[in-house]
Amino acid sequence: MMSLIEKSCPCGTGLSTDVCCGRYHDGAPAPTPEALMRSRYSAFALNLCDYVLATWHVSTRPEALSPDLNTEWKSLIIVKAASEETPSNADKGYVHFRAYFKERGRWHMLEENSRFVFEQSRWWYVDGTPDVVRLKPRRNDPCFCGSGRKLKLCCKE
Repeated sequence: MMSLIEKSCPCGTGLSTDVCCGRYHDGAPAPTPEALMRSRYSAFALNLCDYVLATWHVSTRPEALSPDLNTEWKSLIIVKAASEETPSNADKGYVHFRAYFKERGRWHMLEENSRFVFEQSRWWYVDGTPDVVRLKPRRNDPCFCGSGRKLKLCCKE
């Protein structure tokens, strides 16, 4: 009998990747803008560039996206998520999030208000207004990964 250790999904729900964002990475459409945002964050964390491109609206999608092996995505916080139906019946969604990451030994926070649109029976990422801030944590600050442990004992610099 083989023992499998299910890894928690990078998006922070506490579920395993298979039952959380993995199903969207495998082709199931995300049911809400928040679910799509979480799955895109997880795809960035797992370097699934094809998925990120495949969920980007054709009007704003870049031609290519390369894996970023220097970035370690640590945690995602959804500040606010909403969707609305416009008079023309084109659904639109918005997600305000904060993502913490480590790049070349330095901590950063990406905060973005993302726009989504519902077309062809699925949600698509359109664009966002990102703001990246370099963080200067101290050793005894809580770790940005969300573990609740001190940084010096968790995701050390």
